[in-house]
Amino acid sequence: MKKIIKDVIKSIAGFILLFNILALLWVLIYAVVPIPTTKLMVIESQVKKIDYRWKDLEEISGRLQLAVMCSEDQNFLLHEGLDFKSIKKAEDVNKKGGRMKGASTITQQVAKNLFLWPDRTYTRKAAELYFSLLIEIIWSKERIMEVYLNIAEFGNGIFGAEAASQVYFKKSAKDLSVTQAASLAAILPSPKKYSAIAPSAYVKGRIDWIKKQMWYWGYEMTYDKEFVEKMIK
Repeated sequence: MKKIIKDVIKSIAGFILLFNILALLWVLIYAVVPIPTTKLMVIESQVKKIDYRWKDLEEISGRLQLAVMCSEDQNFLLHEGLDFKSIKKAEDVNKKGGRMKGASTITQQVAKNLFLWPDRTYTRKAAELYFSLLIEIIWSKERIMEVYLNIAEFGNGIFGAEAASQVYFKKSAKDLSVTQAASLAAILPSPKKYSAIAPSAYVKGRIDWIKKQMWYWGYEMTYDKEFVEKMIK
């Protein structure tokens, strides 16, 4: 019996070690190479043609980078993958019966969209937290933003900032205006439902709010953590 228990423990330990090694290698590889595809892209490609065009961060407008940070994760440069302040705020809003609010960081969204499967189980959530922390340890904030802007869905089968910019505005992602950048950021919560070129009243409100946040930041994206800490204070 003792031998069986010992063998089981060894097998579990071996599996955990192998999983961590493979996960580490996966994250290390994706720290430097363009992302070829994601599970969601593969799933959607079964029923429709997808538009996906990888661009390095330097080829994506800083305005869009800022708009996304303002819209999705204003503490992006300050947290280590999880934003506990936003989680608490979201819980308070939801308890009071307001519009349901999430608190996933940009890092968590990258972890979910790039490394994991699309469901809402506790196992997947635990894996999301694991990969989020691993990404934060290995990748720079610039790399996290670069991957996010390239694999995020901006419409029905439209993946990444470049494809979205070309489809909606007939221009490169590096040439987006403030309003266009805010429009793309505004539809991210539900890209199949919302439109960047024919926005509903709700989306228009989001666009205006995002533009105000961008104005507060001076319309310029920065990855200087100390500067951001001073801004928030």
